Amino acid sequence: MSAALIIDIILWSSVAAVGFIALQRGRLVLTNSVREGAMDFINIVPRIALGVVGSGYIAAVIPQEIITGWLGPNSGWFGVLTAVIAGAATPGGPVVGFSIGAVALKAGGGAPQVIAYVVAWALFAFQRLLLWEIPFMPARFVWFRAAVSLPFPFLAAAIAMAIGRP
Repeated sequence: MSAALIIDIILWSSVAAVGFIALQRGRLVLTNSVREGAMDFINIVPRIALGVVGSGYIAAVIPQEIITGWLGPNSGWFGVLTAVIAGAATPGGPVVGFSIGAVALKAGGGAPQVIAYVVAWALFAFQRLLLWEIPFMPARFVWFRAAVSLPFPFLAAAIAMAIGRP
């Protein structure tokens, strides 16, 4: 059994379990939750499709030499640092961040460098710090959280380098 199939089974089982719980709370709760889920699905699927198709276009347009030079497996720690800066500077949600990571992998980016990019994007996306975190939490706490999290992209890249190519 493949990992993708196992994940699908776990996810659909979770949906069924939560649906059963909603049904236990009443038919109205189940109906409202199905309606909300369907609307989320309708809103999100086009974005995911655009991100996936767009990443394919970007991978075809960007010269491979640029990706392999800056983020390739032979770029070493310079490539990791470049990836961390790029990850922190990348605006947008998962469709953007993961699509760019997929493009880098397709174009010859090294696994440690792409891992560093994705981890940095997840932890430090600068616009998210300014638009979401600071308005909800004290700025001093947000900057402290970012500073404490700074080693993680580098640590993830180092572990990926130690393990080797996936």
